[in-house]
Amino acid sequence: MAISLKPRDQRAYTADQVIARLRREIARVPGATIYLQAAQDLNVGGRLARTQYQYTLQDADLSELNEWAPRLLAQLQKLPMLRDVTSDQQTDSSMLSLTIDRDQAARFGIQPSLIDQTLDDAFGQRQVTQYFTQLNAYHVILEITPALQADPQSLSKIYVKSPVTGQMVPLSTFVKFDTQHVTFLSINHQGQFPAVTLSFNLGPGAALGDAVDAINKVTASIRMPSQITGSFQGTAQAFQSSLKSQPYLILGALVVVYIILGMLYESYIHPLTILSTLPSAGVGALLVLLFHFDLSVIALIGIILLIGIVKKNGIMMVDFAIQAEREQHLSPEASIRQACLLRFRPIMMTTMAALLGALPLMLERGTGSELRQPLGYTMVGGLILSQALTLFTTPVIYLFLDQFTGQRRHAHAAEVAGVSRAAVVQGVS
Repeated sequence: MAISLKPRDQRAYTADQVIARLRREIARVPGATIYLQAAQDLNVGGRLARTQYQYTLQDADLSELNEWAPRLLAQLQKLPMLRDVTSDQQTDSSMLSLTIDRDQAARFGIQPSLIDQTLDDAFGQRQVTQYFTQLNAYHVILEITPALQADPQSLSKIYVKSPVTGQMVPLSTFVKFDTQHVTFLSINHQGQFPAVTLSFNLGPGAALGDAVDAINKVTASIRMPSQITGSFQGTAQAFQSSLKSQPYLILGALVVVYIILGMLYESYIHPLTILSTLPSAGVGALLVLLFHFDLSVIALIGIILLIGIVKKNGIMMVDFAIQAEREQHLSPEASIRQACLLRFRPIMMTTMAALLGALPLMLERGTGSELRQPLGYTMVGGLILSQALTLFTTPVIYLFLDQFTGQRRHAHAAEVAGVSRAAVVQGVS
């Protein structure tokens, strides 16, 4: 069943909030369990499940897998951050087991193949012939009365013709049937091994990262056999993969920025002054996300975007200060002070332009706003905090690093001078 909601600007609740309201009402209906999930424009992975996120268990031993999968399911259902925890395991299908007394059947000359053929005629819906007319073709299907096909007692009404005596012998004479056991309705596989998929939704305000950590802790606490392997699938798997690559992605961006700035200023130190503006932007973005959203892929894109926007404050001041030192022969203190005075207005203008451009993403409430809002919050929070701090911290860091490089230059000059004096004394002697 697909439920289409009104446009976002015509309703006060999100899709997840609507699902939470419906879940409480549907739980009162006896005899059925209904699972709801918000439709996704982009689905990661092709696996269909009752709920949005999946965790799959695999094992070569099917009986062992069927023993531990329900145990893990029961533990996951106790987690307060998860909703609609369910399994695709189907092991309670009705089963009819037939046991042939071969000695008794042999007295009548009846072989197991004849019994199989008789049961196929009764329940297999076998096509025995086909009639053709000028207009139509008719298929003749051999079967017992459909009303009797669902009743196990129908087996006692089936007779088999004895090849020895030619008499009709009741099937119940040499066949016993049992309906007290259950079997698999289906056995799912992932790769080459049997698999059971546990799927779940997130509770209100729960983050996918917290749910992943909680599931990993529960899986480790029940001490499943080492032969059983568990892994997230679909969206949860993509989230785990992105978490593993996020530090390398941010580190790669910082390395590229450092190399480019080092080539631009012909210095190993001044790029560090510019990169010092980035931590404040990251802290500001995380503080804003902490009260509104989790650290999603869209929020990560906003943080990477901040790397390019925030460092322009440092570039404007450092670039002007270096130019003033080289052309006007000013001291580091005078050059960075002049840079702060002359570049204050351009810094404020560019920051406000980026900040005001991100406000619509942050404040919008229309269709698809849930996807873009983390980007807006990240940019606004990071720009506000970085703007308030970098105007004061960048000059201090610039002078500190310049003093450090100045000490190294003085030490190197003294070493060169000492070598020169030693060479002169040696030449004179």
